[in-house]
Amino acid sequence: MTESPRVELTPAAAALVRSLTEAHGPLMFHQSGGCCDGSAPMCYPRGEFRTGQSDVLLAELRVAGVADAVSFWMSRSQYEVWSHTRLVVDVVEGRGSGFSLEAPEGVRFLIRSHVVGG
Repeated sequence: MTESPRVELTPAAAALVRSLTEAHGPLMFHQSGGCCDGSAPMCYPRGEFRTGQSDVLLAELRVAGVADAVSFWMSRSQYEVWSHTRLVVDVVEGRGSGFSLEAPEGVRFLIRSHVVGG
């Protein structure tokens, strides 16, 4: 049995990551335990958001057409709630956080989750 990836991107999210990488260079995601936009994955230039012991690295995402892996971090408190799920990063129309790189594009990243294990 093949294990499902912990985090994956939809084709639309992967296309947006390619576009954002061309404009901003290597990227990273962070999902905090905050409310509102804080519960959505935020996309930053790699290293722009400082991670620490209160964060968990869930994945190094490989995206076709992007040379560097895109790290996906989550706050430890959020991870405790989501640890039993597979996260699918998607993109939808609408404005998200002004701090996330996709905001000026009129779209936002969001998480769709699926329970895994038993």
